[in-house]
Amino acid sequence: MEARRVLITGSSGFIGSHLVSRLTTAGWIVNGLDRRPPQRVKPQYFQQVDLLDARAVVAAVRAANPDAVVHLAARTDLEGKCVTDYAENSIGVDNLSSAIQLVPRVQRCLFVSSQLVCRAGYKPTSDRDYCPPNPYGESKVLTEERVRASDGGGVIWCLLRPTTVWGPGMNSHYIRFFRHLRAGRYFHPGAGRLLKSYGYVGNIAHQLERFLLAEGSQVHRRMFYIADYEPISLPKWIDQIALQLGSRRPLTLPLPLCRGLARVGDLLQWAGVGRLLPFNSFRLDNILAEYTYDLSETRAICGELPFNYAVGVSELADWIRADFYGK
Repeated sequence: MEARRVLITGSSGFIGSHLVSRLTTAGWIVNGLDRRPPQRVKPQYFQQVDLLDARAVVAAVRAANPDAVVHLAARTDLEGKCVTDYAENSIGVDNLSSAIQLVPRVQRCLFVSSQLVCRAGYKPTSDRDYCPPNPYGESKVLTEERVRASDGGGVIWCLLRPTTVWGPGMNSHYIRFFRHLRAGRYFHPGAGRLLKSYGYVGNIAHQLERFLLAEGSQVHRRMFYIADYEPISLPKWIDQIALQLGSRRPLTLPLPLCRGLARVGDLLQWAGVGRLLPFNSFRLDNILAEYTYDLSETRAICGELPFNYAVGVSELADWIRADFYGK
């Protein structure tokens, strides 16, 4: 039996590199497409392509000639001032959908969106009930609407919204956080449990593979959140990472005091010296926002997850020590 062929856009990124590793191990022929060359895990075949170059995207999809596509490539930072700064998340999706239409072998595409099509804590009443908190979230609304407008390039398709994904290879924003944590500069704001639907990256890669293999009738033209099935308590998660790194457990400060510190951070940020206190109202609100999702439909398709919470924390701590502290 011929091995399945898959094209992963964004293959050099955090989730993409883990998915490349998983699918390669499982016997898929893995083609990668990204603006950046792979740093950690290399697919069997790689093409350096910008999604905004329509001709190059068509040529790349034709060259890969895959059975399926996993579309992870996107601009994901929160630095953009307006939605047009995130053209990759709209025009790039149009270019990929058009390319898929031109390659008959492609039978399925997973389009990866984001939970930030709605602000943290907002409970959407339907798949198209959006409440984006920032230009990045607005751009991901465009991602979803462009997929629907093109009917996913005319193949079996679904939209997947990862929540906060964690694990080895996390981006620089989290690395700064871990450095503050290890140095004892982090504190818990208030004593709440702060339950959040997070996803360990190894489990996210597993879920993506299961969506590639699911019966088309189960997934076609549908949207699913992907994350670990049980929410975590943010303070407990942070405490356990601190202990794994050999640091003391963070202090818990009263919430009114935290709000006062956040306002000081706002003023410093406004004055252009926000690095003096890397804490502000935006970050505090993100920490305090609880969000959990009903993942029963995802679980019915993906089954049990391969990594438990304790293993994930241990692997994350090992990576932090190895890659950032030389221990």
